[in-house]
Amino acid sequence: MSRGPALGTPALSDPLSRERHRILLAVQDRLEDVAKSAVAVMRTEIPSYALQDERFFDDVRDQVLTHYRMQLAALAGGRDIAPEDLVFSRAAAMRRARAGFALEDWISAFRVGRQVLWDVLLDCAGTSAEAQQAALSLVTPLMRYVDFASTHAAQAYVEYQQHVVADADRERRDLLDQLLAGAAPTRGPLLAAAQAYGIGPHSPMMAVVAVCVGDTRTGDLTSAEHGYATSASIGIAGPWAGRTLVVVRHGEVVAVPVVRTGMDAEDICTHFEAVQRRLAREGTMLSMGISTVAEGAGELPRAYEEARAALDLVPSGGGVAALPRLSPFDYLALRADDLARQLVDPRVRALLVEDRRRGDTLAATVRAFAEADLNLRLAAERLRIHHNTAHYRLRRIEERTGRNPRRIADLLELLVALAIRDGAGEGGDHQ
Repeated sequence: MSRGPALGTPALSDPLSRERHRILLAVQDRLEDVAKSAVAVMRTEIPSYALQDERFFDDVRDQVLTHYRMQLAALAGGRDIAPEDLVFSRAAAMRRARAGFALEDWISAFRVGRQVLWDVLLDCAGTSAEAQQAALSLVTPLMRYVDFASTHAAQAYVEYQQHVVADADRERRDLLDQLLAGAAPTRGPLLAAAQAYGIGPHSPMMAVVAVCVGDTRTGDLTSAEHGYATSASIGIAGPWAGRTLVVVRHGEVVAVPVVRTGMDAEDICTHFEAVQRRLAREGTMLSMGISTVAEGAGELPRAYEEARAALDLVPSGGGVAALPRLSPFDYLALRADDLARQLVDPRVRALLVEDRRRGDTLAATVRAFAEADLNLRLAAERLRIHHNTAHYRLRRIEERTGRNPRRIADLLELLVALAIRDGAGEGGDHQ
């Protein structure tokens, strides 16, 4: 069986051994007051402790006193500390973790307890040379005890948190599985979980699917770190922080944001774009697909399939494809396959390639002309160019391609060619 730290009496001269024993007895006589002082300091220095009631501090005082008695008994009796001696401390650590205290607060309590005890040891020692030397002989074993006890406490915290995280992960996955089957839960723990995320049978929701496409730090595309980093970023950001169902499953992260009162689909899209960009700055490149709004759980399976289909619209380097921002024309152009690209007239394709190298002025003119409902003067104003310049550009497009932008059929063909070019990732941004 593994043993704890050695806290026994080191090889000391008889005078130093007597001084050491005297100091420990003096501290023992004051131990109740020492424990009260330690708790008072914890109450002052640890913010989360200051908010607690007297029953909590009674528990803390009992813990501190038990630790002190164990240390003094081991130091006086020359025995080591075994892991089983700290069962009481592990149980307390679990209580603190269950109550929501941070691990650093629990470790800070150990630090405070050690410092208060050490101050009392020095006070009981006095100022003689032998007393000071005897007190110094206690430093190492006391430090070993605190390290050993705090390590066991940290292990208890981690064990509890792993248990909680595993349970929460299972609950979220089970909830998502039921929603993707087209039904909202009606009873039990899953109903409570759904309500915590604002999800009801008729709640307007959207589906977001994210996958990692690259890591600028490691090049690793498969690490679970990416999924949980994405999950955490989605879960804690935005005005609905902590209230979005987010699940890591099958190599993807699935989020189900509820379109709450005062929000719309554009708010959801903007939020997830911000998450994608922030993770990109930190080195994790994601592709995200965002669905249209599902009017209740019954439509969520459709929304999930939409989000997965939207991933096909994202360029290979990552980005966001948000279906609420696309018109049917945009969607069909972005879904164009190699055959559709081959059907674009070679003259049109050649002009667009050349125009891209020269700053895309002709493409901008075509788009502005269409958006202005074929009003060339309005298009020129929006482009901040002279009317004659806009006229010259349209004439040049016709000369090079045989397509007259003033004819609806020809203009539509030019717009389709532009959309296909941009959808193929040749410089466009269709986020």
